[in-house]
Amino acid sequence: MQEYMDQAHMLWPLILNAGKALVVIIIGWMIAGAVGNMVRKRVNATPHIDPTLGNFLASTVKWGILAMVLVAVLGIFGIQATSIVAILGAASLAIGLALQGTLSDLAAGVMLVIFRPYKLGQYVDIGGTAGTVRDLNLFTTELVTPDNVQIIMPNGKAWGSIIMNFSAHDTRRVDLVFGIDYGDDAGTAMKIIEGTARADARVMSDPAPWVRVTNLGDSSVDLTARLWCKAGDYWELKFELTRKIKEAFDAGGISIPYPHSVEIQKKG
Repeated sequence: MQEYMDQAHMLWPLILNAGKALVVIIIGWMIAGAVGNMVRKRVNATPHIDPTLGNFLASTVKWGILAMVLVAVLGIFGIQATSIVAILGAASLAIGLALQGTLSDLAAGVMLVIFRPYKLGQYVDIGGTAGTVRDLNLFTTELVTPDNVQIIMPNGKAWGSIIMNFSAHDTRRVDLVFGIDYGDDAGTAMKIIEGTARADARVMSDPAPWVRVTNLGDSSVDLTARLWCKAGDYWELKFELTRKIKEAFDAGGISIPYPHSVEIQKKG
């Protein structure tokens, strides 16, 4: 009986420390989240500071507080900060090898915030993955595709990839290609395209619409139209002009050829 009491007496401090550590972790996690959100709101409320920086700073503050919570928890179990530094110093090589991917993502996140190749709300293509930037934190970039699919990309991969930012500039060029029959008048078709484009208020007059014959295909004469518009009007203008020009071709007697095959009878 005495032996069980001695064991319980020995375990009681450990149980008590575990309870203290759990309380510290819960409170620390809540404080880290609250402070991070407060930093994000304060930074985002400042007009001249980019929201991307607010998210990044909030993530940095949150993880910094959690690191201090970890040190406090280890202190509860009798591991002092100086001992932690010594242990980390002795194991720095192993830790570096184990966390090299994470450290690379952290460094890439800092570079992304400094150089800002993309910001929150912009539509980008990163290494072949396209979507709207929803979040940029210490380790990852979050994209949302047009069909509302969430994509989480490590910052290291984002920084090391080719980044195409479709929202970086206020204006974009819309390229439209139409094929007409060889028997149709190319000049008439070009006037129809240009007139339809100029009639749309979203098409900019400077630079002026550009329409040229760009290719003589196997079964069609290809006409290319290059039009400038505001970046936010790009897709709707592209889709609507494609329909309007098709209807204008029909009204103007301009035919759009389609692939067909001809059967040839071989004489025996």
